[in-house]
Amino acid sequence: MTLALLHTSAAHVPVFDGLRDRHHPELGLRHLVVEELLERARVEGPQAVAGAVRDALAEAVADGARAVLCTCSTIGGVAERSAAELGVPVLRVDRPMAAEAVASDRIVVVATVESTLAPTLDLLREESGDRTSFVTTLVVDGAWERFEAGDRDGYLDTIAAALDRIPADGGVVVLAQASMADAAERTTTPLPVLSSPRLGLAAAATAVRRHG
Repeated sequence: MTLALLHTSAAHVPVFDGLRDRHHPELGLRHLVVEELLERARVEGPQAVAGAVRDALAEAVADGARAVLCTCSTIGGVAERSAAELGVPVLRVDRPMAAEAVASDRIVVVATVESTLAPTLDLLREESGDRTSFVTTLVVDGAWERFEAGDRDGYLDTIAAALDRIPADGGVVVLAQASMADAAERTTTPLPVLSSPRLGLAAAATAVRRHG
């Protein structure tokens, strides 16, 4: 059983390999890293890379993937919309997290790049249905520059410090990007902190079993 993962950073590869080894050892992973998809989407908008996303996913399916997981929240919606023409499940990593988050009356969406906010807010609206949560957003200044420089500890510590400053009545915290997940282990906030990699991979593993 093979799952293809579409990443916009190579930093995600060891994260998902580790989750697979701990929770889904039977699952084969094929990693596709296309960094320019995020670079373009941040400047031109996610829809501008729809064709390139579809081509990358089609290549993975042609190579035998039984499902595809997009780990980039900015282009996740674009990836999902390719499912019908590809003939296999195409999942976005943050949907299971969003489904869990909307059970709360208050949500704080935290991101390190501005372009992630709109797709994440759209996803929360989709998952909430008729239920309305009070949603606030926070972009962590200075974090993404550390990520791009390869300073993972600095990136995570900057995010954790921002989480520490969220008021205690903030509700549930949503880490909008998969790269932010380990900041949950570094923060002292008493609020629940949700991240996408573990939940997203579990949903994708289920899709592979069903489609296989």
